Amino acid sequence: MAGKGKMGQVKGKAKEAAGKVTGNDSMKAEGRMDQAKGKAGEARSDIEDRARKAGQQMPGAKK
Repeated sequence: MAGKGKMGQVKGKAKEAAGKVTGNDSMKAEGRMDQAKGKAGEARSDIEDRARKAGQQMPGAKK
C-alpha cells in the first residue's frame, strides 16, 4: 500500500503545480490535500507493517 500513498503524493504535486501555472487556487489546495492523504496512507501502511511484524515475533504466534 505504500505505493498507493506515493502515487497520491505524486498526483498531488502535479495537481498543485498545475494550479500554480494556471493561477487556480482551488486546484493548488486540492493538490496539497492529495499530498497529505498520500503521506497519511503511507504512514498507515508503515504502522500496519510494524504491527504485523511485532505480532509475528511474539511467543506462541503462528508463523
